[in-house]
Amino acid sequence: MKKILVLGVGAQGSAAAKRLDKEPNVKEIICADYDMKAVESVVASITKGRGMFVDAHDRQSIIDAAQGVDLILNGLPLECTENVLEAALAVKANYQDYAGTTELYDMWFESDLAKVPEENPPHFGDKYTTQWYYSVKAMYEIYGPKFEAIDRLALFGTGSAPGLICAATRKSMEYLDTCETIYNIVWEGVYAKRFLPFWWSPITALTDMSEMALAYENGMFISTPAFGLPMQRQYEYMDEPVTFYEHCHDEPLQYGMNAEKYFKGCKNAYFKYAGAGMDFAKSFYQTGMLSHDPVIYDGKEIVPFDFVLSFVPPAPKYKEEIQEIIDEGLVSDSGCMVIEAYGKKDGKDVLVETHVFAPGLVESFEKAGITAEMYLTGQGGYLFSKLFVNDQLDQKGVISSDMLTFEQVDTYFKYAAELDITLETKIKEL
Repeated sequence: MKKILVLGVGAQGSAAAKRLDKEPNVKEIICADYDMKAVESVVASITKGRGMFVDAHDRQSIIDAAQGVDLILNGLPLECTENVLEAALAVKANYQDYAGTTELYDMWFESDLAKVPEENPPHFGDKYTTQWYYSVKAMYEIYGPKFEAIDRLALFGTGSAPGLICAATRKSMEYLDTCETIYNIVWEGVYAKRFLPFWWSPITALTDMSEMALAYENGMFISTPAFGLPMQRQYEYMDEPVTFYEHCHDEPLQYGMNAEKYFKGCKNAYFKYAGAGMDFAKSFYQTGMLSHDPVIYDGKEIVPFDFVLSFVPPAPKYKEEIQEIIDEGLVSDSGCMVIEAYGKKDGKDVLVETHVFAPGLVESFEKAGITAEMYLTGQGGYLFSKLFVNDQLDQKGVISSDMLTFEQVDTYFKYAAELDITLETKIKEL
C-alpha cells in the first residue's frame, strides 16, 4: 500500500489525485498546495485524501509534508523543481514530474561534469533553450546517481506531451530496425465561443511560444525559429488541412539524448504544434510583444510579455467553470496527437504513423468533470503513477518518459485503454 504526496493540485495534479484515489494499492493521498481552496476542493472529492498547506519555495515545508511517502508527484511550476527533487532525496521517496526543467542550468555549470568537453555541443541561438538542455543533462547526470544511491527512481516528463506522446513514440520503435526522423505532431483543436486561448497554464504556454524552438537535426541539437518551418497535415478525421509550426518542447531533447539506446539511432526529431494557443500567440510573437526585455512606453517601463499575459484568462479548472463554457457552446471540439517515425524495416523505407485517440472536451467532462487537456495530461500522468504504485517500474536513478521498456509501454497503454486513451498504428512503405 502506497502513500503519495501530490504537490500542486491545479488542473493536472487534481485530475491525478482523483484517479489515484481509486487505486487499491494506494492507502493515502496528501494533497498539498499554497492555494488551500484548491486543496479543499480536491480533498472533498476523494476518499483517501488529506490536505496540507505547502509553500514550495520553502524546501523544509515540502520535506515536512513528504514524511513517509513512497512517491512525490510534482505538479508545480518549474522554478520549484530543485526544491522538490531535494525534498524527495531527503525523505527517500520516488519522484515524478509532469515536465522537464530549465532551472538546473547553474547547478550543471557548478559541477565537475561541465569541465568535460562535449563531443557534439548544441548550437542554440538563445539562453532559454541552452538552459533547458543543460538542466535536462543535470537531471540525468547529477540527480541520476543521487537517486540511485537511495535506491529510488525519479521519472520526469510524464504529462501528455511530454509523457504519453513519448511512450507512444517509444512504442513505434518496435516496428523499425533503424530510425531516421521523428515528428511529434500536436493540434489543440478545442475552440470555445468565449476568448480562451489556453486550456493549461498561460504563463507556461506563452513562455514556450516566446522562445526559439529546439530540434535534433543530423545528430546535433539546434535552435529552430519559433513559429517557423511550417508543415501541413490533413489526417482522415480532419475537416481541412492544418498548418503546424516549430515549437519549443521537451521531446526532441529527450529523444536526441536517448537516440542510440531507445530510438534506433534516430538522427532527427521535431515537435510540431498548432491550435488555439498558437493562433493567438503567433502575431504577438511576430510583433515582439512576447519579448521579456523591458521597453519604455509612454514614459513608463513595461515588459511586453507580462503586459500580454495580464490579459489572458486562466485555464478553467473548476467543474462549474467548465460546465459554463460547454453550455455557451463550442466552435470546435477536436484535435490530434500523432507520431510520425521514418526509418527502415527489413531493408525497406517505411513510415510508422501512430495516432493517439482520447476523449474530447465534452466527453472528458461527462466522464470526469474535467477538460480534455486535464483529462489527457492528468490521466497521462496518472498512468505513470499507476506504474509506480503497481511496482511496474524497476529502474533506479533518473529516467524520462521515453525510456520505458517495451513491456512497460505495453502495460502503460493497457491501463490507458481503460480510460479510452488508445493507439492506432499504420505501417506505410515509402
